[in-house]
Formats: sequence, structure tokens, C-alpha cells
Amino acid sequence: MKVPRLRRRPDPVRGAVAGLIGGLAGAWTMNKFQAFVTKAKANCAGTSGESQNSEESEDATVKAAAWLVNSITGIRLSKEQKKMAGPIVHYGFGAAMGALYGTLAEHKRQVNPAHGALFGTSLFVGADEIAVPSLRLSQAPTESPLSVHATALGAHLVYGLTTEAVRRKVRRALLLV
Repeated sequence: MKVPRLRRRPDPVRGAVAGLIGGLAGAWTMNKFQAFVTKAKANCAGTSGESQNSEESEDATVKAAAWLVNSITGIRLSKEQKKMAGPIVHYGFGAAMGALYGTLAEHKRQVNPAHGALFGTSLFVGADEIAVPSLRLSQAPTESPLSVHATALGAHLVYGLTTEAVRRKVRRALLLV
């Protein structure tokens, strides 16, 4: 049974809230996807999936967190602190981008999963392929194998699709408030 659509006026605040919640869910799902792919690759290769060098295994969110804390406070994060700070940056960025997406979605008559996929792809290109290497938080895109880019693109598609699905449900629920 199809539920009738309720007409609504654009509401950027409710859109941002719905997008923020969607972005958090998207970031969580993205992490689960990446963990699954990493484990699957390790199983195929017959390894544990753990990197020998912790400096090599530090992702961009950990490096960004360490840089941010050091720039503001002058404090260098320990390995344990970096483990906690990296996810904070990841979820914070995912929530912020989700809020932006939710705000923009308010101004579009119809938003569908394709918009979420486009959003995730745009973040992949803008953040992973351009901004992160430009900020020297990762190596240049040309220095990574195609499989790394494919996995990252897949993770960002999962993020975008999840963000849109959750944003849509939350936004509908906010119509009742």
C-alpha cells in the first residue's frame, strides 16, 4: 500500500537535522562497508588485514584530528588518543556533509536514491581524490592502485545512499512534529 505524500514547504532547519542524522548513519554504514571489504581482501590474501606500520595505516581522519588538535592546543596526540579522535572527525564530517545535503534537498521538488548516489560520488571526488591529497593527508591519487579507488568509491556510494534513505525517513517524521 502506497502512503500518500504530504505536501510541504522547504524547511532548511528540518532538512539539516534530517541530513545530519542521515549523515551519521551514512558514516556508520560506510565504516561497516570498509571493514567488510578489508576483511574480505585479507581473507582472499590469507593475511590478517593489519598493517605492519602504524604510520602507513593512519587514515586521513586520524591525521586531520592530530593536526587539528596540535594546531589549536599544541598537544601531540598519543596513539590511543588518535584512535578516538579519528572516528570523531569521520562522524563529524559525515554529519556535517549530511546536514548540507539535507539543507540542499529541501530546495528540490523530488529527491531520490540517485541523488544520494551522486552526493556520495561527489564527496568521493571532492574529498578523497582532491582535498585529502591536496592537504597531504594521503598520498596522491596516482600513487594508489585502482582497487583502492574502487573501494573508496563504493564506500562513498554506500554513504550517500544511506544518508538519503535515512534523511528521507527522518524528514517525513519531522513533518509530524
